[in-house]
Amino acid sequence: MIPPVIVTHPLAQIHLTTIRSTDTPCGQFRWHLHRLAEILFMEATRGLGTETVRIQTPLTETEGVALARPIVLVPILRAGLGLQEAILPLVPEATVAHVGIARDEETALPVPYYAKLPAILPEADVFLLDPMLATGGSACSAVTQLKAAGATRITLICVVSCPPGLQAFADQHPDVPVVTAAVDEGLNERCYIVPGLGDAGDRCFGT
Repeated sequence: MIPPVIVTHPLAQIHLTTIRSTDTPCGQFRWHLHRLAEILFMEATRGLGTETVRIQTPLTETEGVALARPIVLVPILRAGLGLQEAILPLVPEATVAHVGIARDEETALPVPYYAKLPAILPEADVFLLDPMLATGGSACSAVTQLKAAGATRITLICVVSCPPGLQAFADQHPDVPVVTAAVDEGLNERCYIVPGLGDAGDRCFGT
């Protein structure tokens, strides 16, 4: 099991505290979620491969760096869109794939219903985006789909996780690192993360 990367930067934790609070309205929730997503993505991309390129500055020619591989962002619909909206401006050339996975409210099991994946997955750095890693079912299902489509370099970015979700994810996909802002206590009887932040999709989109 790869230990999760827990981003403890003070600004990340301030944004997390704000989105946890029930006093935070939808617009502010979305803004702070976006800022936190940017910080998480910066940490998740710390080890990206680069290659040397020659460029011309206004004064002279010099060396710089470019990404060695394409980037694919994969939000799990719909809550993952709240992360993707913030991250895409940081890497505007990235490809955006989509995976739709609903949760059966009675069984808490994942129900895949949509996938639109690009052909470049085998040569790309792939970032799976979902605010919550609760039971781990949705993330596990999404990674299984991505691997079946050829992805080999996958990182999961989530805002809040918990021990049961991390363990379930590690059991199925021990090769996939997780970057998160918090590892919470656990799950309640409805399989929601406690203390968590509620339903991230509902709070982000106001529905």
